Amino acid sequence: MKKTSILSVLALGTALSFLSPVVYADPPMPPFYTSVMKMAPEGKLGQVIKKEKIETSIKGAQAWKIAYISSDVAGRKTIATGTIIAPVGPAPKEGRPILAWAHGTTGSAQNCGPSQIIDPTAALNEYFLMGGNSWTDYGIPNGQEFINQGYVVVATDYQGLGGGGKHQYAVAQTNGRDVINSARAASSMQEVGAGKKTLVYGWSQGGGATIAAASLPEYHALQGTAADNLQYLGFVALAPEDVAAMLPNVPTDEAGATKLMNGFTQANVPNVFLFAHYMMGLWGTQAAFPGLRLTDVLTDDGVKVIDQLSRNKCMHVLADTFSYAYGDSYTSLIKPTPSNSLAWVKAFVDGSVKPVKPVAPVVIYWGTKDTAVPPVMHELYQKQMCAMGANVGRNQLPGEQTHFTTPGVSAPMYLEWVKDRVAGKPLANGCPQN
Repeated sequence: MKKTSILSVLALGTALSFLSPVVYADPPMPPFYTSVMKMAPEGKLGQVIKKEKIETSIKGAQAWKIAYISSDVAGRKTIATGTIIAPVGPAPKEGRPILAWAHGTTGSAQNCGPSQIIDPTAALNEYFLMGGNSWTDYGIPNGQEFINQGYVVVATDYQGLGGGGKHQYAVAQTNGRDVINSARAASSMQEVGAGKKTLVYGWSQGGGATIAAASLPEYHALQGTAADNLQYLGFVALAPEDVAAMLPNVPTDEAGATKLMNGFTQANVPNVFLFAHYMMGLWGTQAAFPGLRLTDVLTDDGVKVIDQLSRNKCMHVLADTFSYAYGDSYTSLIKPTPSNSLAWVKAFVDGSVKPVKPVAPVVIYWGTKDTAVPPVMHELYQKQMCAMGANVGRNQLPGEQTHFTTPGVSAPMYLEWVKDRVAGKPLANGCPQN
């Protein structure tokens, strides 16, 4: 999860367009999503309310785009969209294992859901890497390998990325619930032949969603869902973020919280890329906790700008627009001193990973050159969870891996880890031994 700040409003024609009456408009959407956005979020958690079979480049597979019922950190029902791929042919009697993929940052607009790409079942394709062929990250890591091994793979878009409503970007507890309900959706679809055995794997924003999903035992145990009693075998987190783990002593007074908020801001304004993530994070947190006001942190013009951009542009395009329109002056969209800081800090913590022992083993993969998610985040997460008796392994990748090379380099390792969990092989405790 990278983070960034908003650029100051300039007296230029390009900047004036941000303040136009279309500030609150959403981008045009394909018919599947247009119809879903008109639907009410009513039904059982994980219930598939719309599905459409799609073409897939994965051999021996069939695929669908789906919309299903989820809920957010406050318990409000939502609609999330996503993709499901499954092997063709009859399933074993016990059903196929489920792998739920949680994607990294794509943006916060309705048209940023990976299921909307022409071939959403393709292998993970990253914008930054030399082999990237799109304006966004999309695709499912190792989908072909998992299909070959007989798994069903479900990839959520998260709420707000095609299913209506405001996307709660980087609110890990909401994103984690979307992942859990995607697995319920897969298990409930008779066409895919899924059983109860379930694993989750995710990267960046999805890494945070993965470890958040691992620490929601009461949510897993809910009855009356589209598919109750899924059996979780493990969670694979690639460069996950956990804000709460870095704040063991949350400020209790406004002055301390204001100092912390200023620290957040300063950490996220060095470049426009970090700034864009930070702005989406503020926008998504306010969506999750509507009692907050963006004017607590941003100028009035800043609120208008970030609302329009968050609703209409995906991650890299959003950052490019900041850079084009504001140059180096984007920080003027932030108030010199925030207000209501204590409530904002509380919201960041409440939306982060719960300090609860994971329901199954967790393994983390990370690179030493990751500047998007500071490795100290998952180091502190591991210490916190291991102290509770969890089994959390944390594996440094060979060489000098960045945030963006982590998924590819870690693949051979987690493919074996997943295979062993499905096979029921014993797993040594991954916690540091004193």
